[in-house]
Amino acid sequence: MFGVALGGSMCITLLLPSFDIARVDATSISMDKQLTAGYETGFNLYDPLLLGQNKPLKVLLKVDPKSAQPMEPMYAYVYPKGAPFPGGVLHPDNLGAQAKELSLAVGKIGEGHNTEGAVFVIRTDDQKHSFIENVTITKGWEPDAVIKAAGDENISHAGAGKTLFVREGCWWCHTLLPEQTQDWQVFGSPPMLGDFNGESPTAFGSDRKAPDLLHVGSRNSSREWMMLHFFNPRLVQPHSIMPRFDYLWGAVDADGKTIDLAKWDEEFDAYRDGKRDQPPDVPMYAANSEARWLIDFVLNMK
Repeated sequence: MFGVALGGSMCITLLLPSFDIARVDATSISMDKQLTAGYETGFNLYDPLLLGQNKPLKVLLKVDPKSAQPMEPMYAYVYPKGAPFPGGVLHPDNLGAQAKELSLAVGKIGEGHNTEGAVFVIRTDDQKHSFIENVTITKGWEPDAVIKAAGDENISHAGAGKTLFVREGCWWCHTLLPEQTQDWQVFGSPPMLGDFNGESPTAFGSDRKAPDLLHVGSRNSSREWMMLHFFNPRLVQPHSIMPRFDYLWGAVDADGKTIDLAKWDEEFDAYRDGKRDQPPDVPMYAANSEARWLIDFVLNMK
C-alpha cells in the first residue's frame, strides 16, 4: 500500500505535469535561450572538458550579409560548421504544435545539416506566433558572411559563456529562477511555462547564496562593472564572498601584454590597506578570453 501511494504521488507530481508541458508552445524567450546556448551545456561529446567549444554565436546584424545594405537591426544565431543544432531544431516537437508547424513549413528548420553550418533567426507571423527560421536555407545567409557583416563588436559568445557558468559552479550560489514573491520587485518576474522548451540544462540552481541572475542584464548592463566584479568582486563589493575569476582573463590582455597577477595583488593589497589612493586597473580581456564569454552570457540574461 505504501508503494502504491508513493508511486501514485510521484505520478501526480512528475508524470502528469510533463504532458501539459509537452503541449505548451515554446515562447520567443525559450527560442532565444536554446539558439544562444546551442545543443547542450555541460559534459557531452562535443565539449567533454567544458571549454566552450562547438558553440553558436549570437550576433546583432545591422546590414544585410548578402547585399551589404542597411537593415532593421536583428539578432541572428550563427552555427559554424560542426556546431550541433539546438534541441528545438533537432527535435521540433519540443517547440509545441504551433511553433513546430511554422518552423518546419515556413522556417525550413528540417533542412540543412550542422556539418555545413547554419544561421537561425526568430520570426513572428501575422498572429504573433513565434517560430525559428533557418535563413541559410530561406535567404542564403552563410555563417561566415553573417559574422563578417556583424563585426566583432556585435558578436556575443553567450553560448560558450553558459558552459563556463556551469563549469565554474556559478549556479551553486546564483539561481536563475525568481520566485513569485517579493522577488518580483528585486530580481524581476519569474519565468513562465514555455520559457524552457529545448533548453538543456536550465541551470535553475538550488540554493541562493547570492542574487538571482535571470534578468541581471536588465538590472546592470555595464560591461565595465562586470569586468571589475569578475576580476575581483571586492573592487565593487568590499564584503563580497564571491571568489575571484581573474584566471579567466588568460595570460595576456587585449593588447597582447602579459597580465602580472602577482603585481596586481600587491597593488590591490596596498589600496586595501590605505597605502594607495586608487586600486590598480583591471586589464581589458583579450577578444578570445574566457572572461569575455562569461560576461557575454551574464549580460545576455535580460
